[in-house]
Amino acid sequence: MSRRDRDAEGRARNARPRDGLGRPLPYGADGVERQPEGIERTPAQTLAEAQRLLDDGKPFHAHEVFEDAWKTTDGPDRELWRGLAQLAVGLTHAARGNNVGAASLLERGAANIEPFRDGPPHGIDVAGLQEWALALAAEAKSRVRVSPSAPRLTC
Repeated sequence: MSRRDRDAEGRARNARPRDGLGRPLPYGADGVERQPEGIERTPAQTLAEAQRLLDDGKPFHAHEVFEDAWKTTDGPDRELWRGLAQLAVGLTHAARGNNVGAASLLERGAANIEPFRDGPPHGIDVAGLQEWALALAAEAKSRVRVSPSAPRLTC
């Protein structure tokens, strides 16, 4: 039986390097630095860091930033961060060429941010993100090679 990679606290963590889209590379390969996990950021810090990563073509890493916000937030914004994480994963699938996964996650993320459409928090352009996500999902469903561009998170 092989031993699992573990972090300093003993939790299972895959230590393999990853490329810019989060795909595992062989041990010893040069990869893209991973996002640290469990960081608590303000909403503004979360949005700024995620936007920077999206603009750098790293939607998988942006998803990890949103996931931190989702996991460290109680209350109504929790589902907002979850939905934004799903949009970033959908963009990751689109960039990897997985059209089925892209469409599914983009539609799910767009649905999960719907409750925030009428009163978008933190300056997030919820309506614009939904429009972008659903258009990219439709493109993915048409089985056309998707060339995703990074969305703008705020108005």
